[in-house]
Amino acid sequence: MAEKMTKQQVGTILSLNTSMSKGVNKKPVEATEIAIDHGMMGDAHAANWHRQISLLAEESIEKMRAKGLKLNHGDFAENITTQGLDLPALPVGTQLQAGEATLEVTQIGKKCHKGCEIFKKVGDCIMPREGIFAKVITPGILHRGDTITVLS
Repeated sequence: MAEKMTKQQVGTILSLNTSMSKGVNKKPVEATEIAIDHGMMGDAHAANWHRQISLLAEESIEKMRAKGLKLNHGDFAENITTQGLDLPALPVGTQLQAGEATLEVTQIGKKCHKGCEIFKKVGDCIMPREGIFAKVITPGILHRGDTITVLS
């Protein structure tokens, strides 16, 4: 009897985004190094904690664009903008192969901080509900356009 096959979830890294200070929009870069117990090199939010890397799906950003906002990748302070994965549906503990690196989902959503510019403009922000956070399990270099695959 053949084992039931499940379709592997595969997406794409549309953008890698960093900022040198907190509280500002992140700017896209072509490639970046990520490190264990740190996160994305050169990013102000990188630290040895459970939210080393933030991810947000293009599909989530599109919901906010539908409210009339002109948004760029990194405007929600996400480190990685993906396409093709239902990020908020991934349970904590899920591992992702991103380029040559491995990430583990540690948190779904976050508490929105006071004064978020997007919330001020439209009375809503998608990051607290649909953004996810991960820690680095295997370090490596990420490139815009790399595949991101759900491993477990």
